[in-house]
Amino acid sequence: MDVFLQQLINGLTLGCVYAVVALGYTMVYGIIQLINFAHGEVVMIGAMVAFSVIVALNGSGVPPPLIVALGVLAAIPICMAVGYSVEKVAYRPLRNAPRLAPLITAIGVSIILQHVALLIWGRNYISFPQIIPNETYHLTSSATSATITNIQIAIIVLSIAMMVGLVLLVYKTRIGIAMRAVSQRPDVAGLMGISSNNVISFTFVIGAGLGAIAGVMIGSYYGIAHYQMGFMLGLKAFCAAVLGGIGNLAGAVLGGILIGLIEAFGAGYMGDLTNVCTLDKFLPGFTALCEANNNMAVFGSSYKDVFAFIVLILVLVFRPQGLLGERVADRA
Repeated sequence: MDVFLQQLINGLTLGCVYAVVALGYTMVYGIIQLINFAHGEVVMIGAMVAFSVIVALNGSGVPPPLIVALGVLAAIPICMAVGYSVEKVAYRPLRNAPRLAPLITAIGVSIILQHVALLIWGRNYISFPQIIPNETYHLTSSATSATITNIQIAIIVLSIAMMVGLVLLVYKTRIGIAMRAVSQRPDVAGLMGISSNNVISFTFVIGAGLGAIAGVMIGSYYGIAHYQMGFMLGLKAFCAAVLGGIGNLAGAVLGGILIGLIEAFGAGYMGDLTNVCTLDKFLPGFTALCEANNNMAVFGSSYKDVFAFIVLILVLVFRPQGLLGERVADRA
């Protein structure tokens, strides 16, 4: 039970980060049916900018919580500017082009942003300074008690707050009504006085702001940042968006949490389930391996990145619209 609780906490923490990043994918797709594969790199830039600010202020006498807050506040506008610039320069001219053109452009923008970060911050892994003490809380009184840290609590609480705030923005404000109108019928929304270009740019800006905060959270959680960190994170968040039903805000949240839980439980239990001695009970051919390597696993925790893509394949095969998505007929 302690192992189960520990993996549940780890999965919820990762799932909240994936959900926040997936919201950026699903909002853009819901508005203009574009998969913004550069979104992962926006998350990476947020982590790198926050790192630079935190390192510059570390040891300056500023309280640690304020240093982290300043790092986040510096990352958000820069990521928003990147998101706005990418939409205006790279995506807007191709809005009416065949679907393949903006898709290839998004991949190109992703590579460009990676190499810009490479030029600025270098190719080596960067360690986040632990300016805030990492406090651990035990959930039970046993010797192998499951634990949760103050960083994990902050990530979960902040992620929930951002998700709730985004839902309120989309469903309770005038700009949210405009976003939903443009996603349904941009031509009719234009006749009602709504500027589609402004709404689409605003969507990219909001998604980039969420990505900046997610970058700081994932950098603080793992303690490292790298110019390629956004690639795998972005792909997993994309899998989460597809799993939940891309274009659906609730689906992105559900998909992100499920992907995080699947990854955590897979990493925690796959080694035991695929241990050669466990398999020997069902497949006698593993007897020799069990005798020679008692603790060897066919698939260990190092294969945790595979699970998200296995889920993606299964979803695309059996329910391509996602868990909360709906089948929509193409307009004639």
